[in-house]
Amino acid sequence: MVASKKTSSGWASKLASMGLNRPIDFLLHLPFRYEDHTHLTPIAQVKVGQLAVIDGTISDIQIHQIRPGQKRLQAYFTDDAGDRLILTWFHFYPNQVKFLEAQTRIRVIGEVRENGWNLQMLHPTIKKYGEPLSKTLTPIYSTIKGVPQEKLRETILSYVDQVTLKETFPQEILKRWNLMGIQEAIRSIHLPTQGTDLQGFMPRVNQPWKRVKIDELVAQQLALDQARQSRLQFQSYQIKNTGVLAQKLLNTIGFKLTNAQERVLAEISQDMQSPYPMHRLLQGDVGAGKTIVAALLACQVIENQYQVAIMAPTEILANQHYDKFKAWFEPLGIPVVWLSGSQKASEKKQILTGLKDGVFQIVVGTQAIIQDQVMFKNLALVISDEQHRFGVGQRLTLLEKGGQDRQGVQLYPHQLSMSATPIPRSLAMTYLSDMTISVIDELPPGRTPVKTKLVSDQKRMELIQNIEYEVQKGSQIYWVCPLVEESEKLQLQAAQETYEQLQHSLPNVRIALIHGRLKADEKKEIMRAFSQQEVDILVATTVIEVGIDVPNASVMVIEHAERFGLAQLHQLRGRVGRGSKESLCVLMFGHKLSDEAKERLKAMYETNDGFEIARRDLEIRGPGEMLGIRQSGAPELRFVNLSLDADLIEVAKEIAMTLQRYPDLAKEHMDRWVAQSSQYLRS
Repeated sequence: MVASKKTSSGWASKLASMGLNRPIDFLLHLPFRYEDHTHLTPIAQVKVGQLAVIDGTISDIQIHQIRPGQKRLQAYFTDDAGDRLILTWFHFYPNQVKFLEAQTRIRVIGEVRENGWNLQMLHPTIKKYGEPLSKTLTPIYSTIKGVPQEKLRETILSYVDQVTLKETFPQEILKRWNLMGIQEAIRSIHLPTQGTDLQGFMPRVNQPWKRVKIDELVAQQLALDQARQSRLQFQSYQIKNTGVLAQKLLNTIGFKLTNAQERVLAEISQDMQSPYPMHRLLQGDVGAGKTIVAALLACQVIENQYQVAIMAPTEILANQHYDKFKAWFEPLGIPVVWLSGSQKASEKKQILTGLKDGVFQIVVGTQAIIQDQVMFKNLALVISDEQHRFGVGQRLTLLEKGGQDRQGVQLYPHQLSMSATPIPRSLAMTYLSDMTISVIDELPPGRTPVKTKLVSDQKRMELIQNIEYEVQKGSQIYWVCPLVEESEKLQLQAAQETYEQLQHSLPNVRIALIHGRLKADEKKEIMRAFSQQEVDILVATTVIEVGIDVPNASVMVIEHAERFGLAQLHQLRGRVGRGSKESLCVLMFGHKLSDEAKERLKAMYETNDGFEIARRDLEIRGPGEMLGIRQSGAPELRFVNLSLDADLIEVAKEIAMTLQRYPDLAKEHMDRWVAQSSQYLRS
């Protein structure tokens, strides 16, 4: 499938920066809207706010100096019926002026606007007078600076004309699901004929779009199935479960599992007995008790004389896991070691030796665990918290540290990824369909639901007074400062200002400030003081978003909550309500909320259910943002909207299963759509 097209290296590099390399890339760069250039409209019949194509005559050209360094070009344009329109350009070149002066009769295309008593077009497209009108609607493509719309359209449509796209669905699939051929579907989307109903094109719900979306979903299913199958080529440790050490741990800490925890523990234990590497996601709402399940699985690995690595994306969260595992395992005579980038060299050297020799069976840490110098004797289980925050390369590096069996065969550790972000079903069936998912859908007894209040930032001083009352009652408070995406420095400044204001307003209250620029030891000491109730109010940036567990903290204040994502707000709210106290989350909001921000705050106010929050988050943000898909390495969906197109997912799964009977077609279909690293298939 080749289209010969001579292009300059500069133009080709610009197109490549847009991901346009292969002919199929151009065919799949689909329009996001259309313009109707198929008929002329007299000025007397134009509608304000709509696009019009008009033939006429230029009667006068004027250049006005608006301010130093900025000029405005205006041309008075009269159609053949004598009605007038003003053409205006704020950005123009001398050649444009010369062209307009030389061409008295032209065709203009643009949106008609009102300017006082006059009609005008801003930056219209100029064409030759009387040239043949388009027989199809004109596609408009997303582009970048330096890639003009007209030149891009000409390039894409040349591929549409020249390239013959092989059909990758056999007739049995096309007939059963009443699908268009792919060539016809692609051409129809690029060049809808005159009179086409755009109602189906713009929301992408007609037959051509249905075919493209199903193709995309099928390709993703094939890629994920290939990932599943490739893992069956690898071997792992078979973990026998006696349950003795796990029961000792439960007896020591006096913890009783919920029914949901017992169920997922049994599911995962069964999976780890397989000779193939487990690839499982353990999900549960904030506070559902995922960590104790992970610890009980670690017990099984330790009983088999193998090693466990627990990895978290931030040092604070990793430290929290370390403290818990140390408190749980060391009374049983099992040392737990810590590994991070900020460790002293002498301490790290001792730990590295112990891991290589198998002396240490449990290590907790950050990305430092995946460094080249970290070697294991027999790493059998990798537990990663909030795994989508790690890139595919990082996870793969850790998996390759598994060790070998007695015959020298490479063994890959089992993977357990934990997430407090519940996954909607449509997302689980697409992006995560190569993983087995276990869900803890029950909270431990004694938890009280967190109340959520929306408060305008104009009532800030009133809120501070209420916070003082909460402190007097013995409560501890998180005060999370606004997210400033443009600058970590500005975010720190905002936190510092809040800290100083609270100190001034509440002189008798113990207040601490924690942020990302503090050294690891400083953060650790502040969190220790807060957990030991030596601090009443902890002013923080989002370093406390995930995994922090202080049962006495019962109030969470989030400043400028409209700047946070829905999942992030839910995670922050989950830092309180972890004890038996009645807990409160206060969402402070500023002025001029966007519609999306209003939707997020409304969702937080209406529900504490993590799955409902996740469903709404998917609607608002889409899967790429929600799960960090680019980080995960999974094939990303470009055209499918999982909220609107959920009905196509089951169809695509069935088609993918059928297509596997045609391996050559399946391979061609996947190669067409999935431009991804083969690393993903192993991670």
